[in-house]
Amino acid sequence: MKKIAIQGVPGSYHDIAAHKYFKDEEIELICCNTFEEVFEQMRKDSKVIGLVAIENTIAGSLLHNYELLRESGATIIGEHKLRISHSIMCLPDQDWDDLTEVNSHPVALAQCREFLQHHPKLKVVETEDTAGSAENISKHQLKGHAAICSKYAAELYGMKILQEGIETNKHNFTRFLVIADTWMADELKDRSKVNKANIVFSLPHTEGSLSQVLSIFSFYKINLTKIQSLPIIGREWEYLFYVDVMFNDYLRYKQAIDAVMPLTKALKILGEYAEGESTL
Repeated sequence: MKKIAIQGVPGSYHDIAAHKYFKDEEIELICCNTFEEVFEQMRKDSKVIGLVAIENTIAGSLLHNYELLRESGATIIGEHKLRISHSIMCLPDQDWDDLTEVNSHPVALAQCREFLQHHPKLKVVETEDTAGSAENISKHQLKGHAAICSKYAAELYGMKILQEGIETNKHNFTRFLVIADTWMADELKDRSKVNKANIVFSLPHTEGSLSQVLSIFSFYKINLTKIQSLPIIGREWEYLFYVDVMFNDYLRYKQAIDAVMPLTKALKILGEYAEGESTL
């Protein structure tokens, strides 16, 4: 049985993504309050696998998680793209007329802004977790409170779903990275399916340094699917570039890495893995 560390409680989107990614396996969840705690669990036990959100198609990148990943020394072994669909739920004996307050994570609330505008009488209160809001309402039998989270959480916490699919934009996906200790990486992934990599590097503060790197990737027909820059703390106007690349030919990809290496500083491969599936 695999131990999977996630941020959030059972019923969270991290929980759903973990079960989708490891769909044919038995897993034991280690539920953490923060992403820092996820990486701490991995440090304590090298057999623990982490699963962390890295970007959302609406809210954008989780920049802090890039830094946690780079500093951890762990390796990305896979990814999963989960369609995020929000539901509003309350205690079983409650209904719309009883509700005065709605609780959820601020990102989830923002993604349901249009729905909430149609219910102006509901006081919107931010919490630390989507499914955690449902758990809290159920545990303390909070009358008049509703939670916005996954419909799966309703089953777990005995809540009544009032409406499903309340997110404003239906093209709402979160990409999760599956992370493991470097020594375990090869046994946890199928190398024959590897077609994607995440790399990070800094560049000398000279004219055209980034365009040179991009030109080399283009020459080797490496597809850049994402590029994200973060400032290097304590070094003014210097940045780390986090780049996602996809390729059909692993050898050509390695040649491209060898070619850009002399042009970059501190280039590090954060993981090589198979492009993830998208699920509802």
